[in-house]
Amino acid sequence: MKFHDYKFLIFSDLYRINADLRTSTLIKSVIFGNETYQYNFWMRTCAYTRGHKLLKFFLYPVSKFILNHYEYKYGVSIPYDTDIGSGFYIGHFGTIVVNNFSKIGNNCNISQGVTLGMANRGSNKGYPEIGNNVYLGPGAKIIGAVKIGNNVAVGANCVVTKDMPDNAVVVGVPGKVISFNGSTGYISNTV
Repeated sequence: MKFHDYKFLIFSDLYRINADLRTSTLIKSVIFGNETYQYNFWMRTCAYTRGHKLLKFFLYPVSKFILNHYEYKYGVSIPYDTDIGSGFYIGHFGTIVVNNFSKIGNNCNISQGVTLGMANRGSNKGYPEIGNNVYLGPGAKIIGAVKIGNNVAVGANCVVTKDMPDNAVVVGVPGKVISFNGSTGYISNTV
C-alpha cells in the first residue's frame, strides 16, 4: 500500500464517522477517544506499516500492539490485512468477528455481534464478499462464500448463507429478501 492510499483510507474513514476532514479532527479522534475511529486508524496503520520497508521494523510493532489493545478493549477481531474498502464504519462495538480472507467494499456499516465467517465444507466453502454501501445489522452472520451485492441492508440477527442481489433488504434465519429498498437511510457521509 502506498502512502497516498493509506492517507485516503484514514481520511475516508474519518469522514464516514465524523463528517469532517480536518487534520485536527483526526488527531482528536485518535488521541482523545473516538472509539470507532481509533480502531480503524490503527487497523489501517498496521496494514500500511507492515508493507513498508523501514516502518515495518519501528512503527509496525507499536501500531500492532495498540491495535491488539483495542481488539481486547472493544471486543473486535478484524485482522489488519483484511481487504476493506474506504469509508469503513463500526456502529457499535462488541463481538465483531471478521475472517481475514473476507472482502468488504466501500462505505460499509458493521454493527455489534456481526460475524463474517468461513465455511470449510459444502457448496459455500470459502469466505464472504460484501459489496459497497452495505449495512450489516446487529448480530448478522454471513457465512461461507456468499456474495452480498451493493446497497444491501442485512437485518438484525439475520443468517445469510446464499448470495444476495443489489439493493436487497434481507431478514430472517435463513436470510430471505423482503424488499429491494436497499440500505438507503442507513449509509451516510459516503466518499
